[in-house]
Amino acid sequence: MRAMLGLMVASTLLAMAMPALAAEVTVLSAGRIHTMDASQPQAEAMAFDADGRILALGERETLFAKYPDAQPLDVGDATVVPGLIDAHGHVAGLGLTQMRADLVGATSKDEVLARLRAFAADLPEGAWLLGRGWDQNDWPERTFPTAADLDVAFPDRPVWLTRIDGHAGWANTAAMEAIDQDTRARLTQGDWQPDGGRIVRDAQGRATGIFVDGAMALVDAAMPPMDAATAQRALALGMQAAVEHGLTGVHDAGVSLQQLRGYQALADRGEMPLRVYAMADGDSEALAWLCENGVYAHPGGRLQMRTVKLYIDGALGSRGAAMIEDYSDDAGNRGLLLMSPKQMVDAAARAKDCGVQVATHAIGDRGNQVVLDAYEQVLGDDRGSDHRWRIEHAQILTEADIPRFAELGVIASMQPTHATSDMPWAADRVGSERIQWAYAWRKLRDAGGRLSLGSDFPVESVDPRLGLYAAATRTDAQGMPAGGWMPQEKLTAWEALRGFTSDAAWAGFAEDETGRLAVGRRADFVVLGQDPLAIDPAQLDELDVLATYVDGEAVYRRP
Repeated sequence: MRAMLGLMVASTLLAMAMPALAAEVTVLSAGRIHTMDASQPQAEAMAFDADGRILALGERETLFAKYPDAQPLDVGDATVVPGLIDAHGHVAGLGLTQMRADLVGATSKDEVLARLRAFAADLPEGAWLLGRGWDQNDWPERTFPTAADLDVAFPDRPVWLTRIDGHAGWANTAAMEAIDQDTRARLTQGDWQPDGGRIVRDAQGRATGIFVDGAMALVDAAMPPMDAATAQRALALGMQAAVEHGLTGVHDAGVSLQQLRGYQALADRGEMPLRVYAMADGDSEALAWLCENGVYAHPGGRLQMRTVKLYIDGALGSRGAAMIEDYSDDAGNRGLLLMSPKQMVDAAARAKDCGVQVATHAIGDRGNQVVLDAYEQVLGDDRGSDHRWRIEHAQILTEADIPRFAELGVIASMQPTHATSDMPWAADRVGSERIQWAYAWRKLRDAGGRLSLGSDFPVESVDPRLGLYAAATRTDAQGMPAGGWMPQEKLTAWEALRGFTSDAAWAGFAEDETGRLAVGRRADFVVLGQDPLAIDPAQLDELDVLATYVDGEAVYRRP
């Protein structure tokens, strides 16, 4: 009798539990689901469990019949695509743009000063005035500004403004006077330059206020340090902005050990709304920590670090990208190598010995060549292994170096909006011949190279719709030039979407988790008001992001 009673109780409890277990399944139905999975490219519905794992994809009736007690999630005629992944961004930098003066799009120095005055009105006395986003190429004179331009409005408050590409800074006199005394003396005379950087000087040898690449560290070191709470707030703001634009993952290209600690604190509190694939910031303490402790993954599944981000050169806009020949608009200038070829080889070899993926910033044709040479030397017989080493940007190449990406198994991690932002002046920098091998997405793909796509935010907008649009049209927001700039390099809308989904996931060793909607993978997806693979590519920048889901949970819904 007691055994029978126990069996009855167990049966009752099991029966009570079954609806609860079934209710933990959600069945999403949509106008169409693009899975980016070749075995099942489209579906009408998708089932996922409470842990955010995909259980099944198929027709609506089939999935609702299979999971009759599932929670329905009907998004109507909307289109669902895998969560978009930005393969190259800067989360803290994006957050800091909301905490500092925004200079993006300013069309003159006067407009920059007006924005700075408005922002400084709420700053405490003596606090540094910080901003980002100026671009002299958008001004009538197209020349670098000077400290004197800032001194007129801010004679006493230190002002330090980062160029839009992050590879040059503009300081006023008060900021330069905050630099340590020994270095400050070198600013006033002579031709001394720091390693990997350039101080722009006037005819008398005095610093003008512009510091390029490695020289920026002189002013950065003079600034008051950022406290942990502010650093975490910047990360949180950056991540929130990302999910609001449909991103479910970001490869954060250059994360210090201190920033990793900030991420870890947020992950421990469950305050990471998307996945972050962090890259250690150069041959520094973060890489040393990885070598000592091994590649890192947070148990929550939304944070990992297994890559080092190296820098070989600067940016094209500030003429710091390393070129084989002189800049076409600046005779005698071939840019900057931020690492010597030997230093590049040594750093890559150290990373390889530690089992760490290497991703290197390279923009100029010489910079890219030096990196490819170093990779070839360090990888040796392992070039055919699953190393997935990367070149970030790969903007200006030579004809001979394009096939080397596929030969060495190197990923070209590129940012489509760089091409459409740079096109008004890029040919001036490199000339009509070299520009034919610039922003060469189609040439790289046709040569067997693998692309992953991103934005380089906050250098460009965090909005991946702009990247899809730029990749497929090669035009600006006004649709110019007609037919696209160097249209032979366009990608199809499907190729562009692949670059922001499955290819970006593969570049981050996450293809078994994200990038495609398939059984066993994470339910990371975006709900769009239109079908990006059915509309005119010229409308890709107008896609409506209705919702962003990570692990099956909405991290953003459009109001």
